[in-house]
Amino acid sequence: MKGYLIGKKPKKAREPISKFSGILMLSAWGFAMALSSFLFLYVGYIIDEILGTTPNFMLCSFILAIGLCVWTLYKDAVKKGKNL
Repeated sequence: MKGYLIGKKPKKAREPISKFSGILMLSAWGFAMALSSFLFLYVGYIIDEILGTTPNFMLCSFILAIGLCVWTLYKDAVKKGKNL
């Protein structure tokens, strides 16, 4: 007798989040942050070499890479938090 569910959708069963999946997710984010930082740092260095400037572009692109990674990590955490 599930008359109390009339007009309501039953909630989906949640999958338990294991410790290993959390550790794997964080290590993947760390790898992505390190890789993008070095990539943006290198691109900024090349731009500075071409233009003959001080490391302005190198530092700005490095800060941009860190900011984008943190922002994406935040959005992913909020999305996962809504699923809990």
